[in-house]
Amino acid sequence: MNKTLGITFLAILFLSTLSILALNVIAQQSTDAWPMYHHDLAHTGLTPSPQAKANQTLWTFTTDGPVWSSPAVVDGVVYVGSFDHNVYALDAETGAKKWSYPTGDKIYSSPAVANGIVYVGSNDHNLYALSAANGGLAWNYSTGNQVQCSPSVSSGIVYVGSNDNILYALNASSGALVWEFPTGNDVISSPAIVGSVVYVGSYDRKVYAVDAATGIQKWSYTAGSVIESSPVVANGMLYVGCYDNKTYALDAATGTSKWNFTAGYDLCVQASPAFANNIVYTGGAYDGNVYALNATTGAKLWNYTLGGGIISAPAIAGNMVYVNSCDFVSSRDNGTYALDASTGALIWSHQAKGLVYSSPAVVNGVVYIGAHDNKVYAIGQVPSDNTYYIAAVVIAILVIILVVAVLFRRRQ
Repeated sequence: MNKTLGITFLAILFLSTLSILALNVIAQQSTDAWPMYHHDLAHTGLTPSPQAKANQTLWTFTTDGPVWSSPAVVDGVVYVGSFDHNVYALDAETGAKKWSYPTGDKIYSSPAVANGIVYVGSNDHNLYALSAANGGLAWNYSTGNQVQCSPSVSSGIVYVGSNDNILYALNASSGALVWEFPTGNDVISSPAIVGSVVYVGSYDRKVYAVDAATGIQKWSYTAGSVIESSPVVANGMLYVGCYDNKTYALDAATGTSKWNFTAGYDLCVQASPAFANNIVYTGGAYDGNVYALNATTGAKLWNYTLGGGIISAPAIAGNMVYVNSCDFVSSRDNGTYALDASTGALIWSHQAKGLVYSSPAVVNGVVYIGAHDNKVYAIGQVPSDNTYYIAAVVIAILVIILVVAVLFRRRQ
């Protein structure tokens, strides 16, 4: 009898461990998210999500206009804007529409999701705060021009730029103005927030560092042309692209230039860089190359040539970097590429049926993008297993063994 009980105990212990592991996987899936443009407040583009290992189209959702907005994905819902003037909430697994909210004009801005609220700008000059659950309007704030900037939310404040040349700080709950910071031209660059500093670029050729609480300028750096790229801040450095065809590395504390890298074609680094493992990933709008650069020195580690230019920001998950090709010359290559982050070797590619200006978001091993063909795409691998089913079966077996063990002991 003792031997039987011992075996039963070991079986229960083993199955309990399996159950805990399975439930941990489920918990990881439920908390994995891409809550804003370029994933995080430092705009690194790096996610702890499992990488997307295959190029299968899991689903598409069709809007009534091109989708340039980059998706945000939180709690199993994809939030994205469209040129059809609507903000959409889609089921991340199926693509089914949960709700939509109409604005007054096209939406270039990428949503940011924080504390159950979706923040997104529109060309109708407004920043909108919508309920993530049902799309209801919480508030909107009117600026003096189009809001193509993707907002960032930190410590109860929404930071967003407008084409009225101003960077705004708004109370995230009420929309009340906290402060505004004037630049010399459009602010399309999405603000990065690290510590107590907001970093943002402007069409006035400058990168600014501004105190997050007061809006007082700490420093500015003048580049060679327009800055639409959003800054990436990592390891005390700031990385940003510029229309002078360069990617700049600046000291984040002082704005001092450390190095710059020139892409192969003499026009326009529009996309934001990405950062992981002391490597900066960048590329030019007309160059057609993805570059991996040493983040300390700017030395080129590798490059991969696409069939189109790079307009959207790369994303990084695991050992893969995901980048979109936007072929506005011949429309032959409008695809998403998964490259080995260390070597640049091609792992897989996926073609959309329209220009891809939307930056990829990677969540739970799925890449989400929008395209000029009016569609939102979910790209990844069709699951070969069902974690929920396995966990349920393991728990059921565990319960049965427990019941049998109790009955056996009573009979003894």
